[in-house]
Amino acid sequence: MKPKKVAILTAGGLAPCLSSAIGALIERYTEIDPSIEIICYRGGYKGLLLGDSITVTQEVRDNAHILHNYGGSPIGNSRVKLTNVKDCLKRGLVKEGEDPQEVAARQMVKDGVDVLHTIGGDDTNTTAADLAAFLEKNKYNLTVIGLPKTIDNDVYPIRQSLGALTAAEHGARNFANVVAEHNANPRMLIVHEVMGRNCGWLTAATAKQYQDKLDFQSWVPELGLTKERFSVHAVYIPEMAVDFDAEGARLAKVMDEHDNVNIFISEGAGVQDIIKAMEAAGQTIVRDAFGHVKLDTINPGHYFAKEFAAKIGAEKTLVQKSGYYSRAAAANLADQRLIKSCVDLAVECALRREGGVIGHDEDNGCRLRAIEFDRIKGGKPFEIDTPWFGELLEKIGQPKGARVEVEH
Repeated sequence: MKPKKVAILTAGGLAPCLSSAIGALIERYTEIDPSIEIICYRGGYKGLLLGDSITVTQEVRDNAHILHNYGGSPIGNSRVKLTNVKDCLKRGLVKEGEDPQEVAARQMVKDGVDVLHTIGGDDTNTTAADLAAFLEKNKYNLTVIGLPKTIDNDVYPIRQSLGALTAAEHGARNFANVVAEHNANPRMLIVHEVMGRNCGWLTAATAKQYQDKLDFQSWVPELGLTKERFSVHAVYIPEMAVDFDAEGARLAKVMDEHDNVNIFISEGAGVQDIIKAMEAAGQTIVRDAFGHVKLDTINPGHYFAKEFAAKIGAEKTLVQKSGYYSRAAAANLADQRLIKSCVDLAVECALRREGGVIGHDEDNGCRLRAIEFDRIKGGKPFEIDTPWFGELLEKIGQPKGARVEVEH
């Protein structure tokens, strides 16, 4: 039975797909069946629990195409785990004795919602999975359909998550300006920290996009404008061990020859070693509602900068992060095409009331389908044997480090 009303929410961190995915969903429902009502819960699962929603009017439908031009999420995000009752209670989202999942289910019934579209990463979709299981167990005739958003591109078993392609492009664009800072000081070390808690895909893809663009630039070696000075000199990701002494010796030669060194690191690179050192020193490790370490309190970029600055004799060190610049960008054409194909299937699934997370299923020939919720999980590592990554390391003269198991 087709839905009479659908709801949309976005949750977790931002990614360059949220606004476009909302717009695409509104456009597709309007094309297929404009009689289906649409609401958007404000601020993710928080809005669902509080019954805070926005009605999608005809004027919004007429202007839905504009959303493709924007980054962020016009309906807002939050980080709420429905099974974390203590956190929901603390934040005033439920009352004492209430089950957040029951509150969410009843709110959807009250709002007349038949299908809930969640747009988010692994935390959002595992929360959606919990909610879908609760709805089925308790005989609620409601359907949950997820769209995979994360710039880390680390969701099992999905080949490509929405927003990651754009984030890599914008991270490369960001560093194209940052790299010129090597002109400001002799023996300059620039560390570019890229988002990626457990997965190095975004760091690797960003470095590749940036490095590839250098092949099309013109240079004036007599004035120091050389490809070597603008190049990436090292890429460090969570899945690959770092030999600080060996890399320090290699990069010291780069510094001596070119007067600067440029390093790309994932925000999760070396985190476990940093945590052990902090705990040994009696420092408290701050975590969020999902149990994730708050990486801004760990600061891997500064840790790597300090380690290498001494080893390579840097006179000045600059640490730059492209994450917030990248994740709030509007979706590029490659992502918009991926969003369009996923949204079209999501609406088809909604019409036949089939739940799951829409994505190219790596365990089923990378076929685009509604993937079962119980198969969705985060922390998918980047495969360091991927040919294009090996070619990148070879191009920049970096030996491939040993594979390490990333804690999820």
